[in-house]
Amino acid sequence: MENPRCLKAFALLENIFACRFMSTIRIALAQLNTTVGDFAGNTAKIISSIEQARQAGADIVAVPELALSGYPPEDLLLKPQFIAANLKALDEIIAASTGIVSIVGFVDKTTDIHNAAAVICDGELKGVYHKTFLPNYSVFDEYRYFDAGQSAPIFAYGDALLGVNICEDIWYPGGPTQIQALAGAQVIINISASPYHAGKGKDRERMLATRAEDNAVALAYVNLIGGQDELVFDGQSLVIDERGHILARGKLFEEDLIVTDINIERVFKERLHDPRRRQDRIELISGAGSGERISLREKPFEFQRASLTARQDEKRATLPEEVYQALVVGTHDYVLKNGFKGVVIGLSGGIDSALTACVAVDALGAENVTCVFMPTRFSASESARDAEALAKNLGVAYHVVPIEETFNQYLKMLQPMFDNTPMGVAEENIQARVRGNILMALSNKFGAMVLTTGNKSEVSVGYCTLYGDMCGGYAVIKDVPKLLVYELSNYINQRDGKETIPEYIITRPPSAELREDQKDVDSLPPYEVLDEILDLYVEEDWSIEAIITEKAGVSGFDEATVRRIARLVDLNEYKRRQAAPGVRITPRAFGRDRRMPITNKFRG
Repeated sequence: MENPRCLKAFALLENIFACRFMSTIRIALAQLNTTVGDFAGNTAKIISSIEQARQAGADIVAVPELALSGYPPEDLLLKPQFIAANLKALDEIIAASTGIVSIVGFVDKTTDIHNAAAVICDGELKGVYHKTFLPNYSVFDEYRYFDAGQSAPIFAYGDALLGVNICEDIWYPGGPTQIQALAGAQVIINISASPYHAGKGKDRERMLATRAEDNAVALAYVNLIGGQDELVFDGQSLVIDERGHILARGKLFEEDLIVTDINIERVFKERLHDPRRRQDRIELISGAGSGERISLREKPFEFQRASLTARQDEKRATLPEEVYQALVVGTHDYVLKNGFKGVVIGLSGGIDSALTACVAVDALGAENVTCVFMPTRFSASESARDAEALAKNLGVAYHVVPIEETFNQYLKMLQPMFDNTPMGVAEENIQARVRGNILMALSNKFGAMVLTTGNKSEVSVGYCTLYGDMCGGYAVIKDVPKLLVYELSNYINQRDGKETIPEYIITRPPSAELREDQKDVDSLPPYEVLDEILDLYVEEDWSIEAIITEKAGVSGFDEATVRRIARLVDLNEYKRRQAAPGVRITPRAFGRDRRMPITNKFRG
């Protein structure tokens, strides 16, 4: 006969266990490296993440914004067949989402198309959230493609209420996050594809912590990683509690599965202490048409769930380390995702090509990098020495292809037309174009992509040769100002604990070596001055007059210098428009961010 007292005690334990279970939910965030248009590959990655999350005992798994299609798909979104392929792939993911709640970024089709999140539970599509705030600035063109969402539903999973929104939606103090929290959501899950620029991770973390604390809500934010053309995504997904404290942080520039337990009971307790929310709820929810509640599951999934191993907090990278990783990931993904296995680089013995070679080796492996030194009469013996030393340090294939004879042949061929004219820029650029021809010949012959080596300071003022040193498939450091090139080069040597980049490459006065005793300062102000002028004029959009006024009396900032540099920036838009794409590491990269007309008479 069963003992009533034992039964009562057992029932009490069951209730306690149930309360404990429902006081927390386990969320998995899968930061993935997807490829635009690779539905088979992206689907496989998403399904694999769902399986890993389920094995970890997660109630919910979320993957990034538009993970299914890849981000950004740009004008592929204008192809109905692209939308259809995306919806077909979503059906596969729905079928694979048994025993778990899956939140998946995809393109939804109604009377229009939407940047959307599918909310799937136990093999059924339970609901779809449409992104409300569509960014249309900087690198974003979402109004070109998507219709904005009009509602902010919440999803009930047992006793837990969840809000789901997408990327830009979380950057606004009001909007979906506030509406969902006021409607009762204890957890907001934001799926994102937030492009990297230097220092953005820190700013984003501060913003997300503020959103969590202001709304007394736990926040799970999953971000994309990897390179897509010029853009690179840094991951650093976050789980933040209702007081703005970081519970978990995803890896920087690496795929990762972040599994975290969120205490929803603590969210409820926190809200009891903030009566202002009650008035906010009355004002915001009544008549808003949002806060609709969709049931996912009355009872949570039952798991034999192991305790989570304490996750070591990801150490925040220094700025040079962070930027360098962005260059490596962007280069790796651009080269490999476009079907190339190796690269070829013209080594000059200078710092820009040295940094580019280091990035290429870390991105692709030394065995997939070929470096070529192409001297003329103007190449210093130190350049030959240092180029060879760098190649040896990196362990890459290295070739010397003298171009003096070819250069002379050009001069001989053009002599009837060049007769009685002084040697100048035309003759200098012939050398750069001969080198470009050789690199492209190697590319054609061996299927290796040419990496160009120009930095942002040079590209800004046109201190580069169209169809010469600008010739190539990818411009690794095109968004890296010259002073940052030096900082990154020093970082590499400090990281390696040796002179991977020979010290003389870093300390010697920079030179294009296209004429006798040439130095960059013959044509440009010192880079300390040039980079500051460019930062104000290009990055900050200061007027010429404002720069002159603010910097009056500062060494190197005389009016003539400022006006000349601004004029060079304006006149060389036509060169930049023809340049290879490259990794974006600033908020004002040429091309995607700063879009100026080539034909343009405005100066200022």
